[in-house]
Amino acid sequence: MDAAGRYFASFVVETGDDPLPETGREVGIDLGLTHFAVLSDGRKVANPRFLRRAERKLRKAQQALSRKEKGSSNRVKARVKVARVHARVADTRRDWLHQESTKIIRENQAVYVENLRVAGLGRTRLAKSVHDAGWSAFTAMLEYKARKHGRTFGRTGRWEPTTQVCSACGITDGPKPLHVRVWTCPACGAVHDRDVNAALNILALGRRDRLNACGGDVRPGLALAVAGETGSHRGAA
Repeated sequence: MDAAGRYFASFVVETGDDPLPETGREVGIDLGLTHFAVLSDGRKVANPRFLRRAERKLRKAQQALSRKEKGSSNRVKARVKVARVHARVADTRRDWLHQESTKIIRENQAVYVENLRVAGLGRTRLAKSVHDAGWSAFTAMLEYKARKHGRTFGRTGRWEPTTQVCSACGITDGPKPLHVRVWTCPACGAVHDRDVNAALNILALGRRDRLNACGGDVRPGLALAVAGETGSHRGAA
């Protein structure tokens, strides 16, 4: 039984993979708060903000709870009402995340996302918005659905300057404040939507990492040391 008074039965079944027909599409995803997700193909997924939309109902339930006498049966009932509001928000968010993640996996052969440090963001003033977005649950759904349906899933490094690099020519234009949503590359003149550009860079990084993992030349091979190299012996190689 959970805090909302609902009972759940848990059981385990063994299932096999269910590969989907191959597609030639690959996508990079930039997660955010203004838009929940921006895809490298230009599609923007609006942030539904389920918790924000339920704040009024939640505030009334919490106020009713605070007026009840501690230890009374009425307080127990009021606590359950608060828990039910939270449970409804969580269930609605989970259902929406399942729909969006399934749609992305069905449409794309490879999916790449940025490896965000959600725990760190959860300790900032954006904690409530980050929790409401559900990034961790979304990326986890993408990962296991990709594995189940024969898709490729990858995470790019969190320190990559995806919003500062021109996706057209690769030139870094330096840091930009968050209010700058559109910028022009000084090198090639390309005009970028900040989020779409970041998604394109995530896609390029994901492809690069996948090719390296599949056997690309990450390190140079063995070679004879040059004559003047300190501490080397020609026969070592």
